[in-house]
Amino acid sequence: MEPVTARDEVIVNGDGEADVITPWSVQSKSDTGVDYDKLIKKFGSSSIDEDLLQRFEKVTGRPPHHFLRRGIFFSHRDMHTALNLYESGKPFYLYTGRGPSSDAMHLGHLISFLFCKWLQDVFDVPLVIQLTDDEKAIWKDLDIDEAIKLAHENAKDIIACGFNPAKTFIFSNLEHIGNNPEFYKNMIRIQKRVTFNQVKGIFGFGDSDPIGKISFPPTQAAPALSTTFPFIFKGAKVQCLIPCGIDQDPYFRMTRDIAPKLGLPKPALLHSIFFPALQGSRTKMSASDTNSAIFLTDSAKQIKNKVNKNAFSGGQATVEEHRRLGGNCEIDTSYQWLRFFLDDDEKLETLRKNYTSGELLTGELKKELIEVLQKLVAEHQARRSQVTDEVVRKYMVPRDLGFVLNK
Repeated sequence: MEPVTARDEVIVNGDGEADVITPWSVQSKSDTGVDYDKLIKKFGSSSIDEDLLQRFEKVTGRPPHHFLRRGIFFSHRDMHTALNLYESGKPFYLYTGRGPSSDAMHLGHLISFLFCKWLQDVFDVPLVIQLTDDEKAIWKDLDIDEAIKLAHENAKDIIACGFNPAKTFIFSNLEHIGNNPEFYKNMIRIQKRVTFNQVKGIFGFGDSDPIGKISFPPTQAAPALSTTFPFIFKGAKVQCLIPCGIDQDPYFRMTRDIAPKLGLPKPALLHSIFFPALQGSRTKMSASDTNSAIFLTDSAKQIKNKVNKNAFSGGQATVEEHRRLGGNCEIDTSYQWLRFFLDDDEKLETLRKNYTSGELLTGELKKELIEVLQKLVAEHQARRSQVTDEVVRKYMVPRDLGFVLNK
């Protein structure tokens, strides 16, 4: 069994202080954020190295996404298996999700969806997107109807990323599971094979937590099993590939242990680093702290003000010192965010060199980021304005996505 103990969620830095990584919270003691090399060792995953990137390009005929080139997706489990399937003309499918705790998503929420959109285009495969409104109803103590409403609002932002409607199924757990017996059957199959001690060890649940928390992990695990969706896969045993934040890995280490016992393939995973808060890399961006995040509903003015006021600077205290000593891109939020959203490798490298040398000031680097974000958010808002309730319904209807077992 792959290691799934709560100890994996605490990473000790070189200075003896601990980073805490759970599916619900990320806290680092270092200005540069989580030590991802140590996280790979603790979680027992594999790094996405140059050999894998070269194989990816050879198999697909496409250069790797800049998220891969820049180490934003940095770790994997069994990605070679997915590439083997694609190379031999055999299918797999994509699965990702969103926990709808607010009606407005922020930039950090976009990372997995932007990457999934690209993967869907490259591999031409089905995608299932789980909206865990049941989870948020429990963890955030939301009214169930409110949780469902937030799920539908978040679905509009997800659809605005441009997913192929013929190959994408988006579902609310609270609405869908009761109408899909195979989903519930797989939840029970998983629940039977995970003990109370195991789930406490994996997720750190305590005796005072609601039993809904303890029973939730199989709900997130079930979509990684193709038999959960008979209307898509017709009972076929199909490999699943899950792009997600590394904090979600405990769910799927559990799933990978159970899947073979059910005669199903282990899901493969691609892990992303955390999208840092405006205030720096010690925490990931949070929807509950409006000053830490840029929301997809923010105006151009709000974006400008938030970046100028809150973005953590890697520059020096004075212009003179900055010109002499240069800035630190490793801790500068504006540069780190540009790594996510500036597609031009050459321009990014020029900004890095100029900021590090002191030629480029913090205010000038922030200006570069503001322009990138204003364009990104404005284009997203324009697409989202075209996503009606009827469009949402079309994505959320259980239906055949044209899956063929042998191409």
